Amino acid sequence: GSPYQPAIESLESHPEKKFYNVSNLGGAKYDTLPYSIRVLFESSVRNCDGFLVKETDAMNILDWKTKQNRVEVPFCPARVVLQDFTGIPAMVDFAAMREAVRNAGGDPVKVNPACPTDLTVDHSLQIDFSKCAIQNAPNPGGGEQKPLARLSPLKPPLRKPPPCRGHSGCRGSCGAGEAGRSSGPFSAQIENTPILCPFHLQPVPEPETVLKNQEMEFGRNRERLQFFKWSSKVFENISIIPPDTGMAHQVNLEYLSRVVFDVKNFLHPDSVVGTDSHTTMVNGLGILGWGVGGIETEAVMLGMPLTLTLPEVVGCELTGTVSPFATSIDIVLSITKHLRQADVAGKFVEFFGSGVSQLSIADRTTIANMCPEYGAILSFFPVDNVTLKHLKHAGFDKAKLEVTEAYLKAVKLFRNDESSSREPEYSQVVQVALSSIIPYVSGPKRSQDRVAVNNMKSDFQACLNEKSGVKGFQIAAEKQNDVVPVQYEGNEYKLSHGCVVIAAVISCTNNCNPSVMLAAGLLAKKAVEAGLVVKPYIRTSLSPGSGMVTHYLSSSGVLPYLSKLGFEVVGYGCSTCVGNTAPLPEAIRNAIKQGDIIACGVLSGTKNFEGCLCDCVRANYLASPPLVVAYAIAGTVQIDFDMEPLGTGSDGKSIYLRDIWPTRQELHTVEEECVISSMFKELKEKMEKGNKRWNLLEAPESTLFPWDLKSTYIRCPSFFDKLAKEAVPPQAVENAHVLLFLGDSVTTDHISPAGSIARSSAAAKYLTSKGLTPREFNSYGARRGNDAVMTRGTFANIKLLNKFIGKPAPKTVHFPSGQTLDVFEAAELYQKEGIPVIILAGKKYGLGSSRDWAAKGPFLLGVKAVLAESYEKVHRSQLIGIGIAPLQFRPGENPSTLGLTGREQFSILFPPDLSPRMTLDIKTSTGKVFSVIALFENNTEITLYKNGGSLNFVARRFL
Repeated sequence: GSPYQPAIESLESHPEKKFYNVSNLGGAKYDTLPYSIRVLFESSVRNCDGFLVKETDAMNILDWKTKQNRVEVPFCPARVVLQDFTGIPAMVDFAAMREAVRNAGGDPVKVNPACPTDLTVDHSLQIDFSKCAIQNAPNPGGGEQKPLARLSPLKPPLRKPPPCRGHSGCRGSCGAGEAGRSSGPFSAQIENTPILCPFHLQPVPEPETVLKNQEMEFGRNRERLQFFKWSSKVFENISIIPPDTGMAHQVNLEYLSRVVFDVKNFLHPDSVVGTDSHTTMVNGLGILGWGVGGIETEAVMLGMPLTLTLPEVVGCELTGTVSPFATSIDIVLSITKHLRQADVAGKFVEFFGSGVSQLSIADRTTIANMCPEYGAILSFFPVDNVTLKHLKHAGFDKAKLEVTEAYLKAVKLFRNDESSSREPEYSQVVQVALSSIIPYVSGPKRSQDRVAVNNMKSDFQACLNEKSGVKGFQIAAEKQNDVVPVQYEGNEYKLSHGCVVIAAVISCTNNCNPSVMLAAGLLAKKAVEAGLVVKPYIRTSLSPGSGMVTHYLSSSGVLPYLSKLGFEVVGYGCSTCVGNTAPLPEAIRNAIKQGDIIACGVLSGTKNFEGCLCDCVRANYLASPPLVVAYAIAGTVQIDFDMEPLGTGSDGKSIYLRDIWPTRQELHTVEEECVISSMFKELKEKMEKGNKRWNLLEAPESTLFPWDLKSTYIRCPSFFDKLAKEAVPPQAVENAHVLLFLGDSVTTDHISPAGSIARSSAAAKYLTSKGLTPREFNSYGARRGNDAVMTRGTFANIKLLNKFIGKPAPKTVHFPSGQTLDVFEAAELYQKEGIPVIILAGKKYGLGSSRDWAAKGPFLLGVKAVLAESYEKVHRSQLIGIGIAPLQFRPGENPSTLGLTGREQFSILFPPDLSPRMTLDIKTSTGKVFSVIALFENNTEITLYKNGGSLNFVARRFL
């Protein structure tokens, strides 16, 4: 148990709940710690066992102010999130461990992940609906229409879609046809059931290829999905979000968030690591978390801590108030730009200051999600009142919320807005004045030319004067005020330079949080209520893009107002949608051409796509969705919103943009109360009901997984072959040959490539022998659950430079026979002959992203030790974690100074009293003896190595 047990207290308001009162334990030092470091401290106190987590570790974290960047600390996250197929190798290892524990006489039922593990299978299986939308989208600006986009009018909507006629893995019972639009290979439209447009419930014509793809995808993934389903049934601590919940990935991540864990009435903060690149998003909810590689996540599932250098924490202070016309996207992009300039790479970022409470949870999670863009490990927003309000709408019940708030306040993890509360001390502070964030549009020709909205009128005037070029239109001074009258639908309108003729609200998915689409809807609602209209000749359109945005628009009730202003939904490929936009009216086009008018298109996409817009529209601006609606109502870009009205209301009064612009408060209220609560309600129902196809997927229920010997995706690996109750002391390596003699900067991609499987490779030979054609090989990444493929893929990179070969090739020399072979074939021969192998390498061995197979692969090839000049830190610990000894030449020595050719045989003796960074002697067959450093940094690593790596170390606990 933890030496800190005396610090356990009961929660005042709920005496049955217990927790470690770390703020008492840490005293005054604790009060100055950044919130994110307080979470690390609590974790070290609660998990302190004197072995994996020591008291000195907890004290180092408490001394963060002086120890940052100088010490390594362990961190035990509260849970793990795996994204799809990155979860396969980890789950395969657990299945293999059950087998080994049974063979060694233990109880396999006890083998379970040590911490809660959530698996989201949705991600790789989501077929992005908007792709169909884009393929079938009409031509928003007219001009010549490509025949592809003009869809034949569809038959009237089918009342009941035809039943499924049976397909791979279904005997007509998959329920296809009962669902509307859905996504993923589990979705209900494998045969010929139409996808329905969510707005008009009209069938959407779907390209044949998509259906074929889905069928293939289901067939291809079936085996892995069955394995997941077995895992979710037999292991404790595993929960799966099945495919086809149809929700955006972010919603799934948020659905899994606990914020505060309550395990048998014991409370502690939620924290998470995951293989999912979007993991950092949860920092917006006050949950510490970041993305890591597969092998680290697996270690955490095995109950091992992650090791990290105690990080610097950059405080990002938000002050002032946001300009009323700035949208969420303006704020997010502006803050991320500040952070990019501040050099926060490899550090924690934490937000504080009076401005934080102006950011909605959607803003916070978007900023946190963009961590990779500015290089921070994470961007932490401590829990505050905004978070609690959000959790209420996201389905936390009242009792849980009360406990959450009381606990976070008791351990000082709750951020108060009162200026009286002390701010933590940070490594450095970056200030962002929210009032400096003003809305911009981009244009008129290139997206990098940004124009502040309040300068729009003068900037457009300047463009008219400027020489023809990237910004200029070169219109003679006397022609700049030309007006061309035009008859349209029985009324006369006047067109002049800067008139808006196209206004398209397009949801861009890359940095969009859907609230900006909601802002456009609320603006439209207020405009309609005030009696404002959009001129009928302006081509308006609305493309919602993702299902998430659809949700925002329909559950908030703003769609009718948008369509009243002419912004009808287009782009789902349903005939009603497609019929909504037509080319610019002939009369308007002629008037523009005759008068040589610089007409404008305003859109909220990501590119000023001049090709799409009509050839007669020469100025295009990118603007936020609500500004697109505003410019459409104004009818011109030559307007100063502060000084000039948008139009006249039904009561004859002038109406300004500020009169109808929705406040951030209104926006957050609608977002939280309508949208978020309906979204989580729906997801909860879907999760409880489960998905028909997933429910029908058959999976075994046995304690041990029934391995299919024919499978080419999932195989029982041999990591546990020598598992016995007692660890065997490290065996001496006698007369080892060198498998590979490598140079500097060998990356994990050289060691274990993730890409496609070359036809001449050892892995290809294996797959061919299993009856697969090259088209069915898939990639190394997809076959991570099959050790036979991955071992053959080890060092199979064609760029591998082995000094025995002299040119890049995945080959080596088998010395006893003198043959040049594939690395795998040579290793296999050595293993048959009972000869151990080692690897010689230069500096920075194991650079690059962490890959679990970069350590597992060499281990299965029979590599006993790597001897290098220096290692990439993460890779070094992964070698120990699998049971390979990392040895380092002494400073200033390397194979050439020692006169090694690599053709010698090497013998290494490991003494029973191995200690960190001990010097060992290596003897070669030529009689040379030299010393190397055993690169174990602490006793924990030595214990793991003596146990044959962390997998075997953990398996022994179950014996």
